[in-house]
Amino acid sequence: MTERKDWRSDPTACIEAACILEVLAPKVGNVSPVTPFDDLSMDHFFRAASAIAPPLGQAGRIGIGRSIHEAVVAMKRAAGTNTHLGTILLLAPLVATSEMTTGGIDATLGRLTDDDAVAVYDAIRMAAPGGLGGSRKYDVNSEVPQDLLAAMHEAAERDLIARQYASGFADILHFVVPRLGRREIPVIPRIVRTHVEMIARFGDTLVLRKCGSQVMEEARSRAREVVRAYESGCDVDRRLAELDHWLRSDGHRRNPGATADLIAAGLFVTLSSGGI
Repeated sequence: MTERKDWRSDPTACIEAACILEVLAPKVGNVSPVTPFDDLSMDHFFRAASAIAPPLGQAGRIGIGRSIHEAVVAMKRAAGTNTHLGTILLLAPLVATSEMTTGGIDATLGRLTDDDAVAVYDAIRMAAPGGLGGSRKYDVNSEVPQDLLAAMHEAAERDLIARQYASGFADILHFVVPRLGRREIPVIPRIVRTHVEMIARFGDTLVLRKCGSQVMEEARSRAREVVRAYESGCDVDRRLAELDHWLRSDGHRRNPGATADLIAAGLFVTLSSGGI
Protein backbone atom coordinates (compact mmCIF):
# COMPACT_ATOMS: atom_id res chain seq x y z
CA MET A 1 0.00 0.00 0.00
CA THR A 2 1.28 3.47 -0.91
CA GLU A 3 1.74 5.72 2.10
CA ARG A 4 -0.51 8.77 1.92
CA LYS A 5 1.33 12.08 2.03
CA ASP A 6 0.29 14.45 4.82
CA TRP A 7 -1.51 17.32 3.07
CA ARG A 8 -0.02 19.75 5.60
CA SER A 9 3.37 19.30 3.93
CA ASP A 10 1.88 20.71 0.71
CA PRO A 11 2.00 24.53 0.84
CA THR A 12 -0.53 24.87 -1.98
CA ALA A 13 -3.09 22.83 -0.04
CA CYS A 14 -2.41 24.79 3.14
CA ILE A 15 -2.80 28.11 1.30
CA GLU A 16 -6.18 27.16 -0.12
CA ALA A 17 -7.37 25.73 3.20
CA ALA A 18 -6.24 28.85 5.09
CA CYS A 19 -8.04 31.18 2.67
CA ILE A 20 -11.22 29.11 2.81
CA LEU A 21 -11.23 28.92 6.61
CA GLU A 22 -10.64 32.68 6.82
CA VAL A 23 -13.76 33.51 4.82
CA LEU A 24 -15.89 30.73 6.36
CA ALA A 25 -15.46 32.27 9.80
CA PRO A 26 -18.04 35.04 10.40
CA LYS A 27 -15.44 37.64 11.40
CA VAL A 28 -16.84 41.02 12.40
CA GLY A 29 -17.22 43.45 9.52
CA ASN A 30 -16.05 41.00 6.86
CA VAL A 31 -17.56 38.85 4.10
CA SER A 32 -18.71 35.47 5.40
CA PRO A 33 -21.25 32.78 4.35
CA VAL A 34 -24.12 34.75 5.92
CA THR A 35 -22.83 38.30 5.46
CA PRO A 36 -21.93 39.17 1.85
CA PHE A 37 -21.23 42.71 0.73
CA ASP A 38 -23.32 44.26 -2.04
CA ASP A 39 -20.51 43.71 -4.56
CA LEU A 40 -18.57 40.87 -2.94
CA SER A 41 -19.58 37.39 -1.80
CA MET A 42 -18.02 34.26 -0.39
CA ASP A 43 -18.01 32.81 -3.90
CA HIS A 44 -15.54 35.48 -5.03
CA PHE A 45 -13.23 34.45 -2.20
CA PHE A 46 -13.58 30.73 -2.90
CA ARG A 47 -12.75 31.16 -6.58
CA ALA A 48 -9.79 33.37 -5.77
CA ALA A 49 -8.49 30.98 -3.08
CA SER A 50 -8.27 28.14 -5.58
CA ALA A 51 -6.60 30.42 -8.13
CA ILE A 52 -3.92 32.01 -5.96
CA ALA A 53 -2.78 28.85 -4.17
CA PRO A 54 -0.72 27.28 -7.01
CA PRO A 55 1.48 30.31 -7.81
CA LEU A 56 1.96 31.13 -4.13
CA GLY A 57 2.84 27.52 -3.43
CA GLN A 58 5.82 27.94 -5.79
CA ALA A 59 7.22 31.03 -4.03
CA GLY A 60 10.28 29.15 -2.80
CA ARG A 61 11.12 28.04 -6.32
CA ILE A 62 10.14 30.98 -8.55
CA GLY A 63 10.77 33.82 -6.09
CA ILE A 64 8.57 36.00 -3.90
CA GLY A 65 7.96 38.82 -6.39
CA ARG A 66 7.03 36.55 -9.28
CA SER A 67 4.73 34.40 -7.14
CA ILE A 68 2.94 37.52 -5.85
CA HIS A 69 2.52 38.86 -9.37
CA GLU A 70 1.23 35.56 -10.75
CA ALA A 71 -1.15 35.17 -7.80
CA VAL A 72 -2.66 38.63 -8.35
CA VAL A 73 -3.12 37.87 -12.06
CA ALA A 74 -4.85 34.60 -11.12
CA MET A 75 -7.00 36.36 -8.49
CA LYS A 76 -8.21 39.00 -10.93
CA ARG A 77 -8.95 36.37 -13.57
CA ALA A 78 -10.88 34.15 -11.14
CA ALA A 79 -12.75 36.73 -9.06
CA GLY A 80 -12.66 39.84 -11.24
CA THR A 81 -11.73 42.00 -8.26
CA ASN A 82 -9.30 42.36 -5.37
CA THR A 83 -10.14 39.77 -2.72
CA HIS A 84 -6.72 38.74 -1.38
CA LEU A 85 -3.95 41.25 -2.12
CA GLY A 86 -2.83 41.59 1.49
CA THR A 87 -3.03 37.84 2.00
CA ILE A 88 -0.95 37.25 -1.13
CA LEU A 89 1.70 39.71 0.03
CA LEU A 90 1.94 37.86 3.35
CA LEU A 91 1.80 34.29 2.12
CA ALA A 92 4.58 34.44 -0.47
CA PRO A 93 7.38 35.13 2.07
CA LEU A 94 5.94 32.55 4.48
CA VAL A 95 6.01 29.89 1.76
CA ALA A 96 9.49 30.91 0.62
CA THR A 97 11.13 30.80 4.05
CA SER A 98 12.79 27.64 5.29
CA GLU A 99 12.64 28.69 8.96
CA MET A 100 9.33 29.92 10.37
CA THR A 101 10.87 32.41 12.81
CA THR A 102 11.28 36.17 12.67
CA GLY A 103 14.99 35.66 12.00
CA GLY A 104 14.33 33.14 9.26
CA ILE A 105 11.77 35.38 7.58
CA ASP A 106 14.08 38.40 7.92
CA ALA A 107 16.77 36.41 6.13
CA THR A 108 14.36 35.45 3.35
CA LEU A 109 13.21 39.05 2.91
CA GLY A 110 16.82 40.20 2.91
CA ARG A 111 17.29 38.33 -0.37
CA LEU A 112 14.61 40.34 -2.21
CA THR A 113 15.89 41.80 -5.49
CA ASP A 114 15.12 44.70 -7.82
CA ASP A 115 13.04 42.29 -9.90
CA ASP A 116 10.98 41.41 -6.82
CA ALA A 117 10.27 45.12 -6.24
CA VAL A 118 9.12 45.61 -9.84
CA ALA A 119 6.87 42.55 -9.70
CA VAL A 120 5.32 43.48 -6.35
CA TYR A 121 4.65 47.12 -7.28
CA ASP A 122 3.07 46.01 -10.56
CA ALA A 123 0.93 43.50 -8.68
CA ILE A 124 -0.30 46.13 -6.22
CA ARG A 125 -1.19 48.50 -9.05
CA MET A 126 -3.03 45.70 -10.84
CA ALA A 127 -5.03 44.77 -7.73
CA ALA A 128 -5.95 48.45 -7.16
CA PRO A 129 -6.69 48.13 -3.42
CA GLY A 130 -9.25 50.47 -1.92
CA GLY A 131 -8.17 53.39 0.24
CA LEU A 132 -4.53 53.18 -0.80
CA GLY A 133 -4.07 56.94 -1.16
CA GLY A 134 -0.61 58.39 -1.74
CA SER A 135 2.63 58.90 0.15
CA ARG A 136 5.56 61.24 -0.17
CA LYS A 137 8.08 58.41 -0.40
CA TYR A 138 7.85 55.04 -2.19
CA ASP A 139 4.34 55.80 -3.49
CA VAL A 140 3.02 52.76 -5.33
CA ASN A 141 2.03 54.92 -8.30
CA SER A 142 5.48 56.48 -8.63
CA GLU A 143 8.85 55.01 -9.56
CA VAL A 144 9.51 51.50 -8.30
CA PRO A 145 12.08 51.48 -5.47
CA GLN A 146 15.23 49.40 -5.78
CA ASP A 147 14.76 48.21 -2.21
CA LEU A 148 11.30 46.75 -1.60
CA LEU A 149 12.07 46.13 2.05
CA ALA A 150 12.94 49.80 2.59
CA ALA A 151 9.57 50.74 1.11
CA MET A 152 7.84 48.35 3.49
CA HIS A 153 9.70 49.85 6.47
CA GLU A 154 8.58 53.31 5.34
CA ALA A 155 4.92 52.19 5.24
CA ALA A 156 4.98 50.08 8.41
CA GLU A 157 3.28 52.62 10.68
CA ARG A 158 0.28 53.00 8.40
CA ASP A 159 -0.04 49.49 6.98
CA LEU A 160 -0.23 46.20 8.89
CA ILE A 161 1.00 44.21 5.89
CA ALA A 162 4.10 46.37 5.49
CA ARG A 163 4.65 46.14 9.26
CA GLN A 164 5.07 42.38 8.93
CA TYR A 165 7.80 42.82 6.32
CA ALA A 166 9.52 45.30 8.62
CA SER A 167 9.35 43.07 11.71
CA GLY A 168 9.99 39.55 10.43
CA PHE A 169 6.24 38.85 10.60
CA ALA A 170 6.39 39.21 14.40
CA ASP A 171 2.69 40.05 14.85
CA ILE A 172 1.67 36.94 12.95
CA LEU A 173 4.14 34.57 14.61
CA HIS A 174 3.87 35.87 18.18
CA PHE A 175 0.29 37.18 18.43
CA VAL A 176 -1.92 35.58 15.77
CA VAL A 177 -0.55 32.03 15.57
CA PRO A 178 -0.60 31.31 19.35
CA ARG A 179 -4.25 32.40 19.52
CA LEU A 180 -5.23 30.38 16.47
CA GLY A 181 -3.63 27.36 18.15
CA ARG A 182 -5.98 27.38 21.18
CA ARG A 183 -7.34 23.87 20.83
CA GLU A 184 -9.78 24.29 23.71
CA ILE A 185 -11.89 26.55 21.44
CA PRO A 186 -13.57 25.20 18.25
CA VAL A 187 -11.84 26.36 15.08
CA ILE A 188 -14.40 28.83 13.69
CA PRO A 189 -15.09 30.60 17.02
CA ARG A 190 -11.31 30.61 17.56
CA ILE A 191 -10.81 32.54 14.31
CA VAL A 192 -13.59 35.01 15.14
CA ARG A 193 -12.16 35.68 18.61
CA THR A 194 -8.58 36.04 17.37
CA HIS A 195 -9.74 38.56 14.77
CA VAL A 196 -11.47 40.71 17.39
CA GLU A 197 -8.40 40.49 19.63
CA MET A 198 -6.29 41.72 16.74
CA ILE A 199 -8.50 44.75 16.14
CA ALA A 200 -8.37 45.51 19.87
CA ARG A 201 -4.56 45.27 19.86
CA PHE A 202 -3.55 46.74 16.50
CA GLY A 203 -6.60 48.52 15.11
CA ASP A 204 -6.97 47.95 11.37
CA THR A 205 -4.99 49.94 8.84
CA LEU A 206 -7.53 49.47 6.04
CA VAL A 207 -10.02 51.25 8.31
CA LEU A 208 -7.33 53.85 9.01
CA ARG A 209 -6.70 54.52 5.31
CA LYS A 210 -10.37 54.66 4.34
CA CYS A 211 -11.88 56.38 7.37
CA GLY A 212 -9.11 58.06 9.33
CA SER A 213 -7.49 57.61 12.73
CA GLN A 214 -10.54 58.62 14.80
CA VAL A 215 -12.72 55.89 13.29
CA MET A 216 -9.94 53.32 13.61
CA GLU A 217 -9.49 54.16 17.29
CA GLU A 218 -13.22 53.79 17.82
CA ALA A 219 -13.06 50.36 16.16
CA ARG A 220 -10.23 49.43 18.51
CA SER A 221 -12.17 50.67 21.55
CA ARG A 222 -15.29 48.75 20.56
CA ALA A 223 -13.22 45.62 19.96
CA ARG A 224 -11.73 45.94 23.43
CA GLU A 225 -15.24 45.84 24.88
CA VAL A 226 -15.80 42.54 23.08
CA VAL A 227 -12.48 41.18 24.38
CA ARG A 228 -13.57 42.06 27.92
CA ALA A 229 -16.82 40.20 27.29
CA TYR A 230 -14.86 37.15 26.17
CA GLU A 231 -12.70 37.33 29.29
CA SER A 232 -15.71 37.65 31.61
CA GLY A 233 -17.83 35.13 29.72
CA CYS A 234 -20.77 37.54 29.69
CA ASP A 235 -22.68 39.08 26.78
CA VAL A 236 -20.24 37.88 24.11
CA ASP A 237 -22.82 37.27 21.37
CA ARG A 238 -24.49 40.65 21.89
CA ARG A 239 -21.18 42.52 21.95
CA LEU A 240 -19.99 40.72 18.82
CA ALA A 241 -23.24 41.55 17.00
CA GLU A 242 -23.00 45.22 17.98
CA LEU A 243 -19.41 45.49 16.77
CA ASP A 244 -20.26 43.66 13.56
CA HIS A 245 -23.21 46.00 12.88
CA TRP A 246 -21.11 49.11 13.50
CA LEU A 247 -18.29 47.93 11.24
CA ARG A 248 -20.76 47.18 8.45
CA SER A 249 -22.30 50.64 8.65
CA ASP A 250 -21.37 53.41 6.23
CA GLY A 251 -21.41 51.13 3.20
CA HIS A 252 -18.78 48.73 4.57
CA ARG A 253 -16.14 51.47 4.62
CA ARG A 254 -15.15 50.29 8.10
CA ASN A 255 -14.34 46.79 6.80
CA PRO A 256 -11.35 45.53 8.87
CA GLY A 257 -9.64 43.85 5.93
CA ALA A 258 -6.00 44.18 7.01
CA THR A 259 -6.55 42.12 10.15
CA ALA A 260 -8.41 39.54 8.03
CA ASP A 261 -5.29 39.21 5.86
CA LEU A 262 -3.18 38.52 8.96
CA ILE A 263 -5.72 35.88 10.01
CA ALA A 264 -5.27 34.08 6.67
CA ALA A 265 -1.49 34.18 7.03
CA GLY A 266 -1.71 32.95 10.61
CA LEU A 267 -3.98 30.11 9.52
CA PHE A 268 -1.42 29.08 6.90
CA VAL A 269 1.32 28.87 9.55
CA THR A 270 -0.97 27.07 12.01
CA LEU A 271 -2.16 24.55 9.41
CA SER A 272 1.36 23.91 8.18
CA SER A 273 2.56 23.16 11.69
CA GLY A 274 -0.38 20.93 12.58
CA GLY A 275 -1.93 23.42 15.00
CA ILE A 276 -5.35 22.92 13.40
